[in-house]
Amino acid sequence: MLSDNVVPINQLLASLPDGDYEKIKPHLEQVSLDRGQLLYQENEPIKQIYFPEQGLIALMSVMEDNSVMEIGLIGHEGVVGYPVFLGGQSSPQRAVVQIAGNALALPTEIVKDLLQEGGEIRNKLLIHTQALLTQISQTAICNRHHTIEQRLPRWLLSVQDCLNQDKFYLTHEMIANILGIRRAGVTVAAGVLQKAGMIRYRRGWITIIDREGLESLSCECYQIVKREYYRLLG
Repeated sequence: MLSDNVVPINQLLASLPDGDYEKIKPHLEQVSLDRGQLLYQENEPIKQIYFPEQGLIALMSVMEDNSVMEIGLIGHEGVVGYPVFLGGQSSPQRAVVQIAGNALALPTEIVKDLLQEGGEIRNKLLIHTQALLTQISQTAICNRHHTIEQRLPRWLLSVQDCLNQDKFYLTHEMIANILGIRRAGVTVAAGVLQKAGMIRYRRGWITIIDREGLESLSCECYQIVKREYYRLLG
């Protein structure tokens, strides 16, 4: 349970009317998010949903050969656990912490009660789900049709948005695993961005220097998803 003076950093929670937030506040638990931590596993019951305050969570699709690929990113703007809002108990994907941080956790049983009651909480959860599904579908299109030289700037911009910060720790190997490409491809593409003065990369730490430059190199997928999030969530 949160103390009375805690103000939510998570944007979805912060956007709730005071009465709605006070209704769920006694059930929220602040939890740490460690890099590599599974918030839920594929095809297993989702026991909690998470409202990230800091950190980055990736929704990962798992193949039969155990290879994985990122299909969606969630940060302080949203919530992890959308299958619960749609009436499901589990998901064919897994949710993995990519950058450590913290979140507010809410038991699934409480979520189901809130959905039954309706109101603004239910609306916010479903609207965020619509925005997230847009991101997931656009990511699938991007992975199929665009080059790593376009995808990497798009992905770095998305990470910056989710974290609301310009500097974060992600090695080339981590990025390659998330994007489902060879590490050498990431190294070459990141080297081009660094040489152009758009990012700085040192020992796993990436700093965004020229956001406009990254947007100019990114495919249209970034703007499509960004506009939809803005339209739905403001």
